[in-house]
Amino acid sequence: MNADHVDVDRLDVRTRAVDVARERAQTVGVRHAHHLNSAGSALPTVAVVDEVVAHLRREETEGGYEAAAAAAARVEAVYAGAARLLGARPEEIALSDNASTGLRVVVDALRLDSTARILVARSTYVSHALHLLSLANETGAELVLLPNDSHGSVDLDYLEQALTGGPRDIVCVAQIPTSSGLVEPVREIGDLTRRTGALYLLDATQSVGQLRVDVDAIGCDALVTTGRKFLRGPRGTGFAYLRSSLLERLTPTAPDVRGAVWTAAREWSLSPTARRFETWESSVAGRLGLGMALTQLLDRGIDATAEYLVASGARLRRGLAAIDRVTVQDPPASHSGIVTFTVDGLASDVVSRRLAVRGVRTVSVPASHGQWDLGLRGVASVVRASVHVYNNDADHEALLGAVAEIAGGVNP
Repeated sequence: MNADHVDVDRLDVRTRAVDVARERAQTVGVRHAHHLNSAGSALPTVAVVDEVVAHLRREETEGGYEAAAAAAARVEAVYAGAARLLGARPEEIALSDNASTGLRVVVDALRLDSTARILVARSTYVSHALHLLSLANETGAELVLLPNDSHGSVDLDYLEQALTGGPRDIVCVAQIPTSSGLVEPVREIGDLTRRTGALYLLDATQSVGQLRVDVDAIGCDALVTTGRKFLRGPRGTGFAYLRSSLLERLTPTAPDVRGAVWTAAREWSLSPTARRFETWESSVAGRLGLGMALTQLLDRGIDATAEYLVASGARLRRGLAAIDRVTVQDPPASHSGIVTFTVDGLASDVVSRRLAVRGVRTVSVPASHGQWDLGLRGVASVVRASVHVYNNDADHEALLGAVAEIAGGVNP
């Protein structure tokens, strides 16, 4: 399913294949609040937490190295699960502690110089943007900020004209930004980069686990994501995909014993796989939890998950748009389970705190987390609500009712 083309008006979240009652039964956190912050950190299942705790208990009794050795085969299965989800091969997967780390080591391995051109979408996340800005300042590489079209996504005509051909062009896009429910036209961008030979780096932090993400269909050369968001894995986990043809050209700036072998006094060899970018130290417990989260997602089905979340997001937007003094801030190309809005006369962090008092968990995203999006739109901050498969009608109604109450209490 290509979520860019889902007819959200024809979807009814109550008829989806996702068994919401089952998901809620497996999720302790739904008993304590209406959790609508999956784009920040989703609620894990009992099984995910059990995996993490069980391994920590094993470390407690046997020692960290011994416990890791016993779990080696199950850690290997994490690579296979991530590859299956993305339509990749296990050797193209590198595990990391978060998406920002994954992007940083890949970009640094490109060894940019003054001949490079970095073409970035306005959807770019703050950490990645700051890294690219720093590199451009240090190396003299040209940084081109791509404009949006009338739908709020990357202007494909502009991108086509901006691409000069060859790998000196590096296109960086976040499939879904931190600051809205926008879904970028990642396949169409991939068509352009393949046609011109440009490198294509995709930040899929907010899309993996929420939408179907197939690296061959998209055509990206590298992709990064995190475990804590829509995958429902533990914090401090993530992974990267590196296409084999790109991997052969990349040398890590800081080889580690995990991905390299020191063969002589001044010689070393790198792993032929994406693991050349990994480091020795990691949370084995966290990775086992991530593996369980991947297994549960694959069992549930990514297409059923995507349809449910896209429909849920559309339903919330309609409900919020009907409330006086509330403005939905998502651009037209927002077909995801992330919804952003503002309340007239109230700062978004105030709104988010007032929602929390009413048992509704959201987050406020300031312009400083997305200057190329919120900043250029002149929006100081937004309230971001993001759904998952454990959210039901009561969660939707709680959000809409609380927002209406808060908005109604603002003095005109």
